Amino acid sequence: MFTGIVEEMGRINQLGYDKPGSFTMKIQAKLILEDINLGDSISVNGTCLTVDHYDKEKLEFSVGLAPETLRKTSLIELEQGSLVNLERALKPSSRMGGHFVQGHVDGMGEIVEFKPEGDSLWVKVKTVKEILRYIVPKGYIAVDGTSLTVVDVFDEEDCFNFMLVAYTQQKVVIPMKKVGQKVNLEVDILGKYVERLLSTGFVDAIKSS
Repeated sequence: MFTGIVEEMGRINQLGYDKPGSFTMKIQAKLILEDINLGDSISVNGTCLTVDHYDKEKLEFSVGLAPETLRKTSLIELEQGSLVNLERALKPSSRMGGHFVQGHVDGMGEIVEFKPEGDSLWVKVKTVKEILRYIVPKGYIAVDGTSLTVVDVFDEEDCFNFMLVAYTQQKVVIPMKKVGQKVNLEVDILGKYVERLLSTGFVDAIKSS
């Protein structure tokens, strides 16, 4: 479980198939390595990945990516030198600064517009209807692992938007991307639970009891 509050931006040192069927990503970081252990869960651009090696002297850790992860996320678009959002898994004693983020990417969106307003930045993202159905104005969404508040939903365009304040722009990778690039999306899990309960007739059963 994560909060969507990015702890630091890491840099991709190396990525690719180190042996047939095994895609490995080596990431340079600092804060993440302070209390790292093998098997830890790290959110990399919103994707929950498992640490399989680390070197504190080189300030580097590595994670393996399954074929399904490469198919379902934007991580396949990364290159050596790319920056990524990093967050360690939530501890029971941690402050909950964002919202409940699982690191299980629901799908991808495509950035269709950046529009500055003052020192803030509007970002508009296009996605598929299957994901957009769970996105509501003033609701939560994780974009590349960043907990954000949706401002508007444009159903006719299959789009939604959000605003990044000046501070956030300096701390996450989204403003560094270009129009047309992909982002990982994770919708608020509460919306999916509510839909599931309604579809099973749970609410009707409660009313009639």
